[in-house]
Amino acid sequence: MAEVTEQKTVVEVPKQKEQDRKQLLKELVYERYRGRPIYYRGHREVLQGKKTVEEVMGSSKLQWFVIQVILRLLFANLDLSRFVIATNEAGFRTGRRSWRNLDIAVFDRQQLLQEGVDEKYVQTPPKVVIEVDTKADLQKYEDLLSYVIEKVQDLHQAGVERVVWILTRNRRVVIAEQQEAEWKIVPLDEEIELMEGIRCNVAALLRQEGVKL
Repeated sequence: MAEVTEQKTVVEVPKQKEQDRKQLLKELVYERYRGRPIYYRGHREVLQGKKTVEEVMGSSKLQWFVIQVILRLLFANLDLSRFVIATNEAGFRTGRRSWRNLDIAVFDRQQLLQEGVDEKYVQTPPKVVIEVDTKADLQKYEDLLSYVIEKVQDLHQAGVERVVWILTRNRRVVIAEQQEAEWKIVPLDEEIELMEGIRCNVAALLRQEGVKL
């Protein structure tokens, strides 16, 4: 009787899936600091198929309400012949292997135009950066403040003169001047100066919009 030999079928895992995963992971990089990627909060759920890329990249209603009232104030009061206001997570290259996303950035118009306007991330440092919360995944940080300190210091070293960071959950505003050793942390309902004598009370502006905190 002829001997029957059982043949095992080897199933190869398609390389395309791994390539797709790597490409997706690249799209989920929120910022990069000294070559280290900082991913969008919720990126793991995207990789697991539980969320879409758009879900983790989008701003919350509260975030875009805050950004809207700040932008309205800046456009109404700044001399736009001297300054350019950027928003929509403007990409700013802070170093050879580092770049940051900025919620609102105010540039000197002449300096910015000297660099030229193209499809690359800007290298001219903004005069002022205004951040509202963050979309960054903070699991590799001790807490939110650790991330804020790292990013603010990175922006200062790249030439940004002033950073105003609005933290809605903590109901606080961090004001960090490049030339000042001590940063200010004030309540959200305290009047602050954004730049050039433009002052605002973030909580009051939101209440005027009918937003309850």
